[in-house]
Amino acid sequence: MKSGWLVFLFKRVLEAITTLFVIATLTFLLLRILPGGPFDSEKALPEEIKASIEARYGLDKPVSQQYVDYLTGLVQGDWGESYKYLGRSVTDIILETLPVSAELGIYSLLLALVIGIPLGVIAAAKHNSFFDTAAMLVAISGVALPSFVVGPILVMFFSFGIPFAFLHGSLPPALWDGWEYMILPVLTLGIRPAAIYARMTRGTVLEAIKQDYVRTARAKGVSERVVLFRHVLRNSLIPVLTITGPLVAGLLSGSFIIEVIFAIPGIGKHLVSSVSNRDYPLVLGLTLLYSSLLVISNLIVDIFYSIVDPRIRMEK
Repeated sequence: MKSGWLVFLFKRVLEAITTLFVIATLTFLLLRILPGGPFDSEKALPEEIKASIEARYGLDKPVSQQYVDYLTGLVQGDWGESYKYLGRSVTDIILETLPVSAELGIYSLLLALVIGIPLGVIAAAKHNSFFDTAAMLVAISGVALPSFVVGPILVMFFSFGIPFAFLHGSLPPALWDGWEYMILPVLTLGIRPAAIYARMTRGTVLEAIKQDYVRTARAKGVSERVVLFRHVLRNSLIPVLTITGPLVAGLLSGSFIIEVIFAIPGIGKHLVSSVSNRDYPLVLGLTLLYSSLLVISNLIVDIFYSIVDPRIRMEK
């Protein structure tokens, strides 16, 4: 069994490294294919100055040599220096802004799990009741409404008191300076995944309730709460965990918009500006960072499969 775990982890790590290599290569090539350069502007620089700047950053070399230099630096842990933020490396920018974006994503995911899974279980337990209908109506609305619509609506209600004047100033509309500043961004980003978890959990629990082991547990006099949360939920979490990887990616990409709406000093604003500024090292570094987070989250989900359901053979 131990050797099976090692083989599984080795294969998954190898797949992760290969995936990240392909992403880094494609991103590098796409940036070079796009028209324009990092130092092109409406007011053209003198040729000698432009040539000097390009020589400093190695842009005067052939693309193949630039690619080799980039991979060499990547292996050595050097992600390059930003073209826009002079004197600042990509690593410094990431270390400065990543904690804020990580907080936003983690709190939003925890909110989604804490609200979505119990809501789905209770809705399934009260199938076809008023609570079930109301919960699924809210869940469908949460899935349908994009975060860039939910965010401004929450700000209107809780920050500006429109149309409820008594809510004026209840919560700050922007920045990230304390727990009260986190409430609106976390709600905005966490509502959609919470709704997805609720719908998915409800469906899997309804299917699991029909199984023979549930009827056996009830026949033995096990309480309904224990049946739902120990037996049914445990065997219903596999499909729910399956969507966690993509949801994490959604939280990461969705955080770009949320960080702009709420003026949060996270990585999102740098990724958006780096693309428009043709800041090659920063685009490559942030793309690789988000790709790494997604790959790692999927690996963690795969490992949790065996914890939730021992029938899954990790060595396969």
